[in-house]
Amino acid sequence: MKTFQADSNGFYGRFGGAFIPEILRPNIDALTEAYHRYIDDPEFKTEFDRLLRDYVGRPTPLYLAERLSKHYGAKIYLKREDLNHTGAHKINNAIGSALLAKRMGKKRIIAETGAGQHGVATATVCALMGLGCTIYMGATDIQRQRPNVERMKMLGAEIVAVESGSGTLTEAVDRALMDWCANPEETFYLIGSAVGPHPYPEIVSRFQSVISEEIRRQLLEKEGRELPDYVIACVGGGSNAAGAFYHFIDEPSVKLLVGEGGGKGSDSGQTAATLTIGREKVLHGSNTLVILDENGNVKEPYSISAGLDYPGVGPMHAAMADAGRTTPFAITDNEALQAAYRLTAMEGIIPAMESSHALAVLEHVRFKPDDIVVVNVSGRGDKDIETFLRAC
Repeated sequence: MKTFQADSNGFYGRFGGAFIPEILRPNIDALTEAYHRYIDDPEFKTEFDRLLRDYVGRPTPLYLAERLSKHYGAKIYLKREDLNHTGAHKINNAIGSALLAKRMGKKRIIAETGAGQHGVATATVCALMGLGCTIYMGATDIQRQRPNVERMKMLGAEIVAVESGSGTLTEAVDRALMDWCANPEETFYLIGSAVGPHPYPEIVSRFQSVISEEIRRQLLEKEGRELPDYVIACVGGGSNAAGAFYHFIDEPSVKLLVGEGGGKGSDSGQTAATLTIGREKVLHGSNTLVILDENGNVKEPYSISAGLDYPGVGPMHAAMADAGRTTPFAITDNEALQAAYRLTAMEGIIPAMESSHALAVLEHVRFKPDDIVVVNVSGRGDKDIETFLRAC
C-alpha cells in the first residue's frame, strides 16, 4: 500500500525533492539532520506536547454540528482548529519549528504569509521564545488582511511589504527565499505550509499531524470507531490538509476530499485550483503541480482567500491527487462565501475564508445517513470580516 511519505531524498513518487541554490545546501542539510535528531527525541516531544496543551489549548474540540448534519443528511463533525491560540492550525507547526530553530542555535526567524495566520503564529512563537522575527507579506494581502498585520506588529515582528508581481503569497515566498540566501547562517526560514524543498513538506506535515491524531482518538470516544467515512480540508499549499489527512492516508475506507481556491472558476483564468488544472514544474524548491500559462511559465493565481492564493501545492498533495487518493473540488468564491454564511447561520461559527472552501465541498457530495464526515475548520473568520462584508 502506498504511504505517500517522503523517501530519503524528499520525493513523494516523482513529486518533491530539494531544488535549491548551492548556498542553501548547508542550511538544508543542517535542518534535515536536526529534524531527524529531534523529532522522536523524548525531551523535544515533551516540550512540544506541553506547549500544544498549555499554550495552544490542544486538543481542539471535535464538534458534532447538529443543524449542519440535518441539512446534509449525515453526521458532520467539525475539527475546531479555529479555537487554537492565534485562531488557526498554523501555531502547531510554528511551535515545533521554532523549537528546532532554538536547538540549532538560530536567533532570527523569517517567514512568509498570505492570509496572515502563519505570520501571526510565527510572530507569536518568536515573542514566546525571544527570537527575532521578520515576516514577508504581499502588499495586496497586507491590505485585505489588515487585522493580522496589526497583530504581527504588536507581537514585535518586522513586516516587509512585497510590492512585486500580484503582491500575494507567491512573491512573499520569493522574497523570504532571497533573504535566506543572503543570510544563510544566522537565519531560520519557518515555512508555513507543506511546500518548498525537502525536508519542509515532511516537517510541516509531521507537526500538523496532531490534528488527525486527535480526530482518531476523539471519534473513538464519540462514535466507538476511529475512522470516519470522509475527511474534508482546504488546500492552498496544504498544511492543514496534510495534518487532517496524515493518520488516514493509509486507511482506504476513508475518503479524503479537498476544497481548493477555484476563484471565478477553474477554466476562467482567474483561479488557484492547482490540483484541478496544474501541471508538473519545479516551484519554490520542489517538483510539484503548478498553474502555468500557455508558455509554461508560472501563472498568477487568483482566489478570494489570501491563504489559497498560491499557484502551486505541496508535493505530498500533488502525489496523492495524481494517484487518486484525494479528490479535489475547485470551489468558487461564491460557493465559499455561501458556505461561510451557512455555517454562521446554522452553528454560530464564523469560519476563515480558507476553511469556507472546505465547508463548500459538502454541497458537492451525496452522503448516506450513517456517514461520518469530518471537516477541518482550519481557522476563524475574524480576519476576513471585511471580505465577507464587501461580498454582501
